[in-house]
Amino acid sequence: MIAGVAVLLGGVLGFHRLVPNWPGRIGSLIESFLPWGGLLVVALLVVALVRRSAVALVALLLPVGVWVDTFGGLLLPGEEGDGRELVVVQHNVSDENRDPAGTARALIGSGADLVALEELVDPQVAVYEKSLAADYPHHVVRGTVGLWSKHPLSGEQVVDIKPPSIEKGWSRGVRAVVHSPYGDVAAYVAHLPSVRVGVGGLASQRRDESASLLGRAIADESVEAVVLLGDLNGVVEDRGLRPLTSQLSFAESGFAFSFPAAFPVARIDQVMARSATVGAIRTLPATGSDHLPVLARVALE
Repeated sequence: MIAGVAVLLGGVLGFHRLVPNWPGRIGSLIESFLPWGGLLVVALLVVALVRRSAVALVALLLPVGVWVDTFGGLLLPGEEGDGRELVVVQHNVSDENRDPAGTARALIGSGADLVALEELVDPQVAVYEKSLAADYPHHVVRGTVGLWSKHPLSGEQVVDIKPPSIEKGWSRGVRAVVHSPYGDVAAYVAHLPSVRVGVGGLASQRRDESASLLGRAIADESVEAVVLLGDLNGVVEDRGLRPLTSQLSFAESGFAFSFPAAFPVARIDQVMARSATVGAIRTLPATGSDHLPVLARVALE
């Protein structure tokens, strides 16, 4: 029994891309929680040791090997950069945040070069603008997303990532060119539509459509170096984000589970890049949001 479960688990971990995404986008649902497969492996290992089952222990080599190959690198410390890097913070601050000033102070304390925020609503957005102004003199807000920078910005514009089924007025994408000491970088901030898990599976159609629109915009970007910061409402293993992960690199080290803040089970707040390397990514202490902020170092090529 244990051996059979171990083989099945190894197959899911190793060949999750072959799981069909219907009905209910089951493939994306499995991919959203793949890292937690390691806990199942540990549980099976304990049972196998208690029962002294040599067959089960041998069978467990498959899921152990697959998990280590897939996620083991995230446990290693990130490589030291050569100095040509930007420290970036991504944070969904929550439209119900009761302490935007405290959240702003926490983000300033990170020392980041760039700070990307989502769910910016009145009157909180004015608090962020005032609180961050001294440390981040350059910023742009479009719709409910914004970017604050220590370096000058230009070319600020809305990025249309609205799925056809969403009403007009929905605006969750912005782009600006950051004139960093190491060259120009096109910075994108995005908040993709939410997904829901129910009896019918994973409801992610709008998220997937928005990811496709964002992927096209980035593919057409004329500035070579690109950094994407956002609440993408999906993990990097989720095939729904393939329009982005197929052309952008993501963190090489760190799990940085960011949601929900009370008991994080997945990193849906992402930092991705083109012509740059996203090194170690980690979470920052909780703020007044239901998301944890994530911080990463982006080394430019």
